[in-house]
Amino acid sequence: MQKQLLSEKLRKAMAQLPYLPRALKLVWQATPRWALAWVILLIFQGILPVATVYLTKAIVDSMVLVIDSGGSEETITPAILYIGLMALVLLITEILRSLTRWVRTALTEEVKDYLSNIIHEQATRLDMAYFETPEYYDRLHRSLNEARYRPVSLLENIGVVFQNSLTMVAMFGVLATFSIWLPLVLFVSALPIFAVLMLYTLRQYQWRMRTTSAERRSWYYNHVLTDRETAAELRLFNLSDHFKSAYQTIRTRLRHEQLALLKSQGILELVAGVFSLLILASVLVWMLMQAIAGRFTLGDLALFYQAFNQGQKLMRALMENMSQIYSNSLFLGDLFEFLALDPIVHDPQRPLSPPKKIKQGIILHNVTFQYPDSHRIALNNFSLELPAGKVVAIVGSNGAGKSTLIKLLCRFYDPVDGKITLDGQDLRDFAVSDLQRLITIMFQEPVHYNTTAAQNIALGDLNAEPTQEKIEWAAQAAGADTPILRLSKGYETLLGRWFGGAEMSVGEWQRVSLARAFLRRAELIILDEPTSAMDSWAEADWLNRFRDLTDGRSAVIITHRFTTAMRADMIHVMDQGKIIESGTHDELLKRNGRYAESWRAQTEKHPLIDTGELPQI
Repeated sequence: MQKQLLSEKLRKAMAQLPYLPRALKLVWQATPRWALAWVILLIFQGILPVATVYLTKAIVDSMVLVIDSGGSEETITPAILYIGLMALVLLITEILRSLTRWVRTALTEEVKDYLSNIIHEQATRLDMAYFETPEYYDRLHRSLNEARYRPVSLLENIGVVFQNSLTMVAMFGVLATFSIWLPLVLFVSALPIFAVLMLYTLRQYQWRMRTTSAERRSWYYNHVLTDRETAAELRLFNLSDHFKSAYQTIRTRLRHEQLALLKSQGILELVAGVFSLLILASVLVWMLMQAIAGRFTLGDLALFYQAFNQGQKLMRALMENMSQIYSNSLFLGDLFEFLALDPIVHDPQRPLSPPKKIKQGIILHNVTFQYPDSHRIALNNFSLELPAGKVVAIVGSNGAGKSTLIKLLCRFYDPVDGKITLDGQDLRDFAVSDLQRLITIMFQEPVHYNTTAAQNIALGDLNAEPTQEKIEWAAQAAGADTPILRLSKGYETLLGRWFGGAEMSVGEWQRVSLARAFLRRAELIILDEPTSAMDSWAEADWLNRFRDLTDGRSAVIITHRFTTAMRADMIHVMDQGKIIESGTHDELLKRNGRYAESWRAQTEKHPLIDTGELPQI
């Protein structure tokens, strides 16, 4: 059973090798000029060591002649010439080494930026379903932390193999002049180290695959211990030791496992190295005996030692780089698997153009939906009408399906069953981007962009290139202008702590997010708890203006607050993925149902209802 499992793992690992040409193509697409320069330099660097070996023989032989001739001019001149050529070769070698380092840096940086760009494009292309699964984050983690540098590393490994192979061919030729079996001996001496390296390359890959989730969890604990958002609770509830212990436990286990792998690899590498040294010693003894017998000169002996010694080093480097090529190919599989992911929500082959103005409204027809990898049905045979030009409030307890409704309206997901229509046309008949341009939204947990206040608002409609006047109008509409004007540089004040900007309260950030939503003059306005962080005075001021702001457009408000819900044209009460009550505020109170019970419970507790929140219903 264990052998079968190992065989399956090996088969899967070998299946990654076809990624080699794709990785090289990625490098070429990123920067063809630097890639070509790199190859040319490798060719020259592969040839120069051979010239060094032959010049070593020539120098030794010429020096012997100089000594035997007593320093005659005829023998000194060639010796000086060979020494000068050796100096020139060494100088060129150093120049090429520096030039190669520069080219490699330029190549590496361009490839890293190119790969980061395609990873970012893929991450933003994929729809929300992928962000619900831990497997996606494992794959993304490996792509971001391994695959961005693996193609460059792969290129360097292939370059070294190519360079060393050129040199090795020449070294084999040199050794063959002494004996035809010497190249074979040199090759055999490197086989044990190659076997060890390949074995542990596979084991390292399997270990990294197995521990990705644990490594991500250690990153999470590190984030909790160092992030501003968690700092207050860590101190108040004395949680620092707990998370430090959790972090250290994972890191200790990972460190010990990795060191155990390296220890085992080191022992086998030592055994393989001793084997290579024994072969070198045996060959040197043979060569020395041949020199004593007068078959070879001192120059031949120097040439042989240089060739065989360098050959062993080159063979080891060759084998190491081949194992690294294999390793990089394994990890590149994660990158290409990530890039091969397709969105679950697709555009139709022939998308229709959505209406510029919503005339009839949006209707959900018997919609059933459950999230990927979830056994719970979020919406079950759900039907709802959102009339054009009306404000609709959705209320209900947490987990009732309100946020799911928003995601379906934005087409982050498609229903499992049923359909959603816009003016009678199925949402799936429109391109996702065209549909989403009809929508503006403020999420319950809006993003705090660490940029200026004006840019924070402008992000609501960058394509329209909003003017300062429009930005300020949106801020006034959302009630964000007052806190912004109190800042040191007004709309040009940098917000957020990442880059030393001004921090705002939760309610002030919410108003900025509202302004961002209002700036985009879209046909459908979706607001998720738009007043949850506002005080009663700010909420009353904003609600007094909200109906004018909608300006005949359709609006959906998810809220727990009576003061917000009661101003809507229609209120729908949700529970466990279904609509259980619908009507205006007054109609729902007369029905004496769930909504009315919640209303009475709150008004009895808070007679001044305009300051209260809707209880869980």
